[in-house]
Amino acid sequence: MYSLAVKKDFIARHFLIGGDWGSENDPHSHHYVLQVQLEAAELDQHGYLVDIVKIEEEMQVVIDYFGESLLNELPEFEGINPSIEHFSRILCTRLLDTITPPGKGRFSVRLWENESCWASYSIDFGGN
Repeated sequence: MYSLAVKKDFIARHFLIGGDWGSENDPHSHHYVLQVQLEAAELDQHGYLVDIVKIEEEMQVVIDYFGESLLNELPEFEGINPSIEHFSRILCTRLLDTITPPGKGRFSVRLWENESCWASYSIDFGGN
């Protein structure tokens, strides 16, 4: 099984809803680190899971959209708490729509909120 991962960082703002989390209920920034990981048994005709440049480009597209924004105001977070769990799912599904790995495997996003806390979301691809 092959694995490939790419990381990029960005800053975005949010505030938590639906509970009393003290200062987390007020708008604040996080320096997020987004990690995309692919795992599959097959490589493409060039010997890649996916070209790293393609992954970096697609990651930059989502960073350009979500970065420097207040997540609560974006339609993807309408009616849900902008937790790192939800955010990792949203990023994973969006990136898998634009990054097309060959064969069957697993596509994962790990989103770091700080040096010690992260959430991840994974999707199997290519299976019927």
